[in-house]
Amino acid sequence: MDGPSGVADAIANPPAPCAAAAPLAVRVTGARLCFDGRPVFENLDFSLEGGVTTCLLGPSGVGKSSLLRLVAGLEPPGPGATIAAGDGGPLAGRIAWMAQRDLLLPWASVLDNVLTGPRLRGVTPDAAMRRRAHDLLDEVGLADRAGARPDALSGGMRQRVALARTLFEDRAVVLMDEPFSALDALTRLRLQDLSARLLAGRTVLLVTHDPLEALRLGHRIHVMTGRPAGIGPALEPPGAPPRPVGDPALLALQAELLGRLAS
Repeated sequence: MDGPSGVADAIANPPAPCAAAAPLAVRVTGARLCFDGRPVFENLDFSLEGGVTTCLLGPSGVGKSSLLRLVAGLEPPGPGATIAAGDGGPLAGRIAWMAQRDLLLPWASVLDNVLTGPRLRGVTPDAAMRRRAHDLLDEVGLADRAGARPDALSGGMRQRVALARTLFEDRAVVLMDEPFSALDALTRLRLQDLSARLLAGRTVLLVTHDPLEALRLGHRIHVMTGRPAGIGPALEPPGAPPRPVGDPALLALQAELLGRLAS
């Protein structure tokens, strides 16, 4: 379901602005997913604590992106499985999803790509929306490219546009799949800091292959391994995100995470 239709499913039916709402927990119970008749995971239970960033690490192909899409409502959770909001309300309309691919609309400008959500909902962006979208482009360092088309951008620039589009949605739950993977090291650190600031108080599930990135940004870090895959216990680094990249405590925990990945 990657592509504009998947984006539309993930950002449809907006609620009232979520910034003032209580943090929203999410509970996945008994999830099952198979590819070619082989289970990726089965009877999987997983919780996202409300208002914190949960990072998910694991080897390629283990099912991290599939779990993200399942929470986003883009994959069925399997017979008898449930994905529930902690307040008992629906999750639809309260999730923003950033896929590995940028999914930018090639015919639209950078600014209009940030405004994809309102347009898919049949809303013509007003001046305030356009100002906010432009401010987010400024935050990710692309204000001067607001009128450009995606084919004029590098891969890293396109990923920054996708990040701005995700942040624009202002949702209680934010799902991010390798959101900084195409960026150079310094830009990655800067946008990690930006995301930690702008998503503070939201319920975030961030999939990454980078243990240090998880340690900088995550309140809780889990490792997903095996086939069918399981999710290990949470590692909770000290201090508040974003943590300094040179913190010796993080480097020690990085070794522990690498050990969990290798086991």
